[in-house]
Amino acid sequence: MLGAVVLTPHLASARAVPLPVDLGAAGGFAVLGGSTVTNTGSSLVTGDLGVSPGTAVTGFPPGTVVGAVHSADAVAGQAQSDLTAAYLDAAGRIPDATIPTELGGTTRTPGVYNSAAGTFGITGNLTLDAQGDADAVFIFQTASTLITASASTVTLTGGAQARNVFWQVGSSATLGTDSSLAGNILALTSITVTTGVTVNGRTLARNGAVTLDTDTITRSAGPLSISAPETASLGSATASADDISARLGGVTVTDARGDPSAAWIATVSSTDFTTGGATASETIAKGAVDYSPGATTSTTGDATFTPGTTGDLGSARVAFSASNGTGNNSATWNPMITVTLPVGVRAGTYTATITHSVA
Repeated sequence: MLGAVVLTPHLASARAVPLPVDLGAAGGFAVLGGSTVTNTGSSLVTGDLGVSPGTAVTGFPPGTVVGAVHSADAVAGQAQSDLTAAYLDAAGRIPDATIPTELGGTTRTPGVYNSAAGTFGITGNLTLDAQGDADAVFIFQTASTLITASASTVTLTGGAQARNVFWQVGSSATLGTDSSLAGNILALTSITVTTGVTVNGRTLARNGAVTLDTDTITRSAGPLSISAPETASLGSATASADDISARLGGVTVTDARGDPSAAWIATVSSTDFTTGGATASETIAKGAVDYSPGATTSTTGDATFTPGTTGDLGSARVAFSASNGTGNNSATWNPMITVTLPVGVRAGTYTATITHSVA
């Protein structure tokens, strides 16, 4: 009997606890208002800007948006719907600790925090320490307001990522002049961003206005990742068989970058199959290995997902791609691997490494 085993590296990253809040379509926005979005001065917004169900977006120009502007359209409406779900998710998390209102001058490690007074404020510097975990999540719950003082800062250390910091605000948020905030504000009512503020994250208001004044708002990006089975067996073949084939198992690309373009290309490559020796009879060249991606088995988001063409893995080839979407997306497929057995191949268990990557 002739056996073959495909070894595939597992590329998925470990998940932190607590889990991040899923922003859905709202993840593509740097600024999202419920009633209006208004700006004074030369604000720079990197990421989409939108409003729904209100229609008014004013002050652009002189402000600049590096992304799309959505005024009461279907995209903004979906983003508001997903923002509501995200807000309720964040508000419903069970706190790990109840802490004082003033966050300035403190260091917080990953977890869910609520305020003893129902409000949070930052005067001076707040440090968020992920303790070496780039997937660490910080959730701050306020029953009413978030208010940051002038020149206050939020410092990320230990691998902390702004995309994994969430400020659930029960009424309105006000960011003081020349302050710097990291994370995603999910406000029930309004967000006032005063002069000279920098936000590494998002300002998302469900019902009220977002007001800007010569500010810099940069949407924090999530990762683009790919996962695949650690191992898969193609089974056995008789000595008279011409080839052997089987499904590899689900390969999934997850795009959490929130890019307006939502584009990525996944590629696949292989090593030769061998059974422990270097002779021709103990090697099945990678060019004899065919890869057929087939159709997706599941998707999220509104991108167009396109399988690569079936062909051999003599060189790296496109497995799947995504284009023409907005926000976050994911796709899973279960490729068929077919190995053509050469004449005179020695019996044994053959192993190879098939590698998927995405960019």
